[in-house]
Amino acid sequence: MQLGYTILYVEDVAASLAFYRAAFGLETRFLHESGDFGELETGSTALAFSSRRLMTQLGKHPARPDPAAPCGEIALITPEVPAALARALAAGARLIQDVEHMPWGQTVAYVADPDGFLVEICSPVGS
Repeated sequence: MQLGYTILYVEDVAASLAFYRAAFGLETRFLHESGDFGELETGSTALAFSSRRLMTQLGKHPARPDPAAPCGEIALITPEVPAALARALAAGARLIQDVEHMPWGQTVAYVADPDGFLVEICSPVGS
């Protein structure tokens, strides 16, 4: 098996795709004509978004994320963490943790996207 995609439940799929494009340079792979589902190009595994409205129609009741008490995170890898953090903040991300150099050699920073999902901006492990 392989991981195909991760789906985040958001208010506005098109707005989320636009934010991730502006903040992180990720291109749209697909946006359904209904506007309720979309995917971003992130390599072999897609980052996908589904509207909370659609999930409710399908009988699910997605909780809203809380970056102060996250149950997961998205990690985006770049060798230029400070520049990537600045770009994300300029696009409307909310700073959660400024750039920090970890004892294992990785550089990390954390932001919250407009829906409240925690995004780690990090260098490759061991770099």
